[in-house]
Amino acid sequence: MRRIALLGATGSIGASALDVIARHPDRYVVDALSAHAQVDALIALCVRFRPRRAVIAEPARYAALRDGLAAAGLPTEAMAGPESLVEIAAAAENDTVIAAIVGAAGVASTLAAARAGKRLLLANKESVVLAGERLMAELRASGAHLVPIDSEHNAIFQCLPADGSRAGIRRIVLTASGGPFRGWDRERLTEVTPEQACAHPNWSMGRKISVDSATLMNKGLEVIEAHHLFELPAERIEVVVHPQSSIHSLVDYVDGSMLAQLGQPDMRTTLAVGLAWPERIEAGVAPLDLVALGRLDFQAPDTAAFPCLRLAYAALQAGGSLPAVLNAANEIAVSAFLQRRLAFLGIPALIEDTMDRLHALPGDTLEARLAADAEARNVASERLARGAVS
Repeated sequence: MRRIALLGATGSIGASALDVIARHPDRYVVDALSAHAQVDALIALCVRFRPRRAVIAEPARYAALRDGLAAAGLPTEAMAGPESLVEIAAAAENDTVIAAIVGAAGVASTLAAARAGKRLLLANKESVVLAGERLMAELRASGAHLVPIDSEHNAIFQCLPADGSRAGIRRIVLTASGGPFRGWDRERLTEVTPEQACAHPNWSMGRKISVDSATLMNKGLEVIEAHHLFELPAERIEVVVHPQSSIHSLVDYVDGSMLAQLGQPDMRTTLAVGLAWPERIEAGVAPLDLVALGRLDFQAPDTAAFPCLRLAYAALQAGGSLPAVLNAANEIAVSAFLQRRLAFLGIPALIEDTMDRLHALPGDTLEARLAADAEARNVASERLARGAVS
């Protein structure tokens, strides 16, 4: 029986994870749940899954969580704050951590789970972008088992040799749907609204990651992740646009073989892989109907219209603090866009402006990366407030 701590339970990944878990009550029990600020949603999940602990990341919401759990007659212990997320990630009472907190806020708890030797189902990109070297070192030292949950990295994970070696790999190919604006030129992109950017054609995701998909920053962050997770240089990581989102990624071998993982665009598949690997369990996902699918299309990404992918490659190749700068500036830019304070094309403009101002500095420690993250947020916010980027 695996005991699971789900960090980010009220988001789309959390909902998919709990759906899979609920299908296998003989295999999995929920030990802890967390949410950022959605107290009512978290309490509702506690009523259903009865975890030992529940954490609200926003400390000001602690009393509401405590009182709500008591009113529901639950024995679940209420906790609050970032330090509580770290505590439950490392707690001996659970053996599996699903890291689904969005943004840099998820880094510390992810590292804590890795340090504690857990099975880590990783859906937090920023943990790898900000602290990839540190994360991989913690995994090696503790013997923790990481299974990436992003559909692209999970596909590569499934297509790699079972012994974990990288021998014989020529390159890996990450597929991108192209988002809702595939084929649009820059002129058409000038009038994009948050509602349009969040209407992904294939996947059901949160607002921030939906915007990242629309700008191709999501794919850029995945390139940086892949570099760390699979120990390959940038020039051996390729991105192709695949509108059907049926092939989730591919591994190209030196003998001419190319292995691909196909399936429905449903995160329950990757979560089931992470929960049960190397076994396979029912995830509630319909089989892929190849005849109904009919065709598989591929095209090169348009980095002129969608420069975020180019910026991510540049940050990876520069190294040091620049991936942290890229990620932080993107979070500021996407937030401003969703608040209608920044145009869609202002997202890559603000990111590039911030990168140009801060350049790459040595970032050998997590503290240095976090400092770069904070400085980039300040610079991007200041430029935004001054209207220097629109």
